[in-house]
Amino acid sequence: MLLATLLLGVPGVWAALALWYQGGQLKSVLVLLWSAFTLGILIALWQGRAGVAVLSFALAFGVLLVWWQSIAPTNERLWADDVAQITNGSVDGNHVTLRNVRNFDWRSNSDYTQRWETRSYDLDKLSSVDMVMSYWDGWAIAHMLISFGFDDGQYVAFSVEVRRRKNATYSELGGFFKRDGLSIIAADERDVIRVRTNIRGEDDYLYRIRMPQPAMRSLFLGYVEQASRLVDTPRFYNTITVNCTTLVYHMMKRIVGHLPWSYRLLFTGYLPAYVYGVGGLDQRFTLEELRALGRITDRARQSDRSDSFSADIRKGIPVIESADLPVAAE
Repeated sequence: MLLATLLLGVPGVWAALALWYQGGQLKSVLVLLWSAFTLGILIALWQGRAGVAVLSFALAFGVLLVWWQSIAPTNERLWADDVAQITNGSVDGNHVTLRNVRNFDWRSNSDYTQRWETRSYDLDKLSSVDMVMSYWDGWAIAHMLISFGFDDGQYVAFSVEVRRRKNATYSELGGFFKRDGLSIIAADERDVIRVRTNIRGEDDYLYRIRMPQPAMRSLFLGYVEQASRLVDTPRFYNTITVNCTTLVYHMMKRIVGHLPWSYRLLFTGYLPAYVYGVGGLDQRFTLEELRALGRITDRARQSDRSDSFSADIRKGIPVIESADLPVAAE
């Protein structure tokens, strides 16, 4: 009976949460009705009417699943300003043009100047890949950015973002229930890093990635492809399966082949340990040394709106020379 209660109760709770996040203006009424129905089913189960209880619940839950599957992602909503546009790009030989590169001037979380720009990049000048981890609540959870550097001094950072509706706040639980869309934003570092360190008070660390030149290029083009695809094929953000690390993990698997799975891909704050373990960070230093050298929070706050922001935050972080990069796989 306890097992049967769990087999009905767990999907019953899931359904109540689904109705809460997708029920619109009637969500309170729908959750109340569903909860009363589920409670009635459990009472019938414990009164010995298991057959009726299970069949009734299965039929109702089946109808709810049909409704759930009908909820499709869309780009047609009033989105929060910082994810209002979708980055997309076109490739012409070695040249990439990115449209809707975010370059906001942040004064506070609610006060900013919006700028969406078109920028061009020469893949022949692509010279570095950096991973930026931004912590806001302990060491287990962080937001990851991947920043690409070019020999002409340009940097562009890609961020997998929750595409929130205007005036909505981030919800980890809502990320399991089709609450928000998925967005891949290309941004100037003075926007996407500075807003975290200087405006939101997060603690950021930059790690230089050991990656062969062909893999750098493939990863950059992978971001462009994934971002552009969202223009015509929107997707839901998912807290576990479609987030800032899992997308990159699957792109990297496609580029370098096998990569071991690890819990650190879910507890994103521990991702540097995973990358270090697979040889992706500078092996001349321990992970603790790289973390200390790579803490950019104070440097970002001192540099603030400086035109040399990208160079300033990298001061003191050892450069990985081309000769030290791994050889591309055949």
